[in-house]
Amino acid sequence: MNQNLPPCCIEAEEAILGGILLDPEAIYRVEAHLHPQAFYVSAHQEIYHTALKLHRQGKFTDLITVSTYLADWGKLDKIGGTAKLAQLLNRTVSAVNIDRYADIVMDKYVRRKTIEAGNNIVNYGYDTTIELDILLDKSEREIFSVSKQNMRSDTEHNSEIATAAFNQLKENTPIYSTGLYDLDSLMVGFEPGTLTILAGRPSMGKSAISIFLALQTMIKHGLPVAIFSLEMTKKQLEYRLWSLISQFDCYQHLNLTPIRGDRLRKHRAGLYSLTQDEMDSIASIVKIAVGLPLYINANRGITISAIASECRQIQAKEGKLGLVMVDYLQMMAADSSGNRSYELGDVARGLYKLAGDLNVPILALSQVSRGVESRQNKRPMMSDLSQSGILEMVADNIIFAYRDEYYNRDTSKQGLLELILAKARHGDTGLVEVLFDKSSGMIRSLAEFA
Repeated sequence: MNQNLPPCCIEAEEAILGGILLDPEAIYRVEAHLHPQAFYVSAHQEIYHTALKLHRQGKFTDLITVSTYLADWGKLDKIGGTAKLAQLLNRTVSAVNIDRYADIVMDKYVRRKTIEAGNNIVNYGYDTTIELDILLDKSEREIFSVSKQNMRSDTEHNSEIATAAFNQLKENTPIYSTGLYDLDSLMVGFEPGTLTILAGRPSMGKSAISIFLALQTMIKHGLPVAIFSLEMTKKQLEYRLWSLISQFDCYQHLNLTPIRGDRLRKHRAGLYSLTQDEMDSIASIVKIAVGLPLYINANRGITISAIASECRQIQAKEGKLGLVMVDYLQMMAADSSGNRSYELGDVARGLYKLAGDLNVPILALSQVSRGVESRQNKRPMMSDLSQSGILEMVADNIIFAYRDEYYNRDTSKQGLLELILAKARHGDTGLVEVLFDKSSGMIRSLAEFA
């Protein structure tokens, strides 16, 4: 008989509980698939069970709330008192990896259940009073009971799906328009739970386009936006936002002086100072900007799990999240495994999954191969994407940005931006031409001037 300790990971159990006590939003990430009985330590089972109860009652799972609940029900001493809870909290730095720890704990739990089932089957085999067909049936039940432990409740009967889909129509759950009529006519808009990739060569205007779409989401729909920039600093993004606001139609009544991006840079460099009119307009713009439900994170080493954590905190604070923007994919693909392509695929899959988990549209920016430079027609296409097979598979929409004037100074398409919708899982593909002011990032539909 094996005298070893059954499969378990006490450190992972402690990290999960510490994460829940530290970050009240962390329990959202594990409640669906982590069962209380999966914890090997009985005190850990009790603490997690209590946290789940509090969470489902809409209460926080912090140290004071959990310890008070346990004390009220006479269970605080049983789990080791407040000292035990404080110990769990003190040993935890953050809840960033709580999903991975939950997988570890469930893995150990299923292994323990497998050992238990195996022992039961052995005992059935030795019991000659059991008929063979009954023996096989009981053995199959034991194995199935183990496999059920690792099943997540993602599979639903169609009766539930049909009802939910019908209720969604009645509730008029929106797909948020992008603010560009011609683009909406193809892809309809940003649908919660989808991943859109905006790709192009450098200087095509990807960041400006994404900021324009973010501002549209905030103004047109009144929804919060989270921007994760691995390329620009927070202040650089802020200055771009100011330039765009200065030209935005809904602020025309303020008679703002247009603020060009290069004017801000030259002022900061001490080359050309801003005029008084520009400074007065910026003062008005700042008042607008501080009232926007915009969150910016410029951590250049951020991971998918960290983005998920930040977004959940914003959702908890704001109640909803209208758009998540990531700039850009390749900067998140660290070469830790020795194969950057695989890393990029993991990032794309992670963002696709995150969009579904958060039920939020995600807009991810991406570079395309420099191979387009060697072609006569330099408009990017699907094969120009890094790991195009993976990105094409996971993305719901793929939009390429192209400005012909960047390559051809004498082109007849001066000031025009082409948005090439190469993939639209729930819409139509096609090409949209819009007016683009590079100095401010302002985009206008050609239909406005038809």
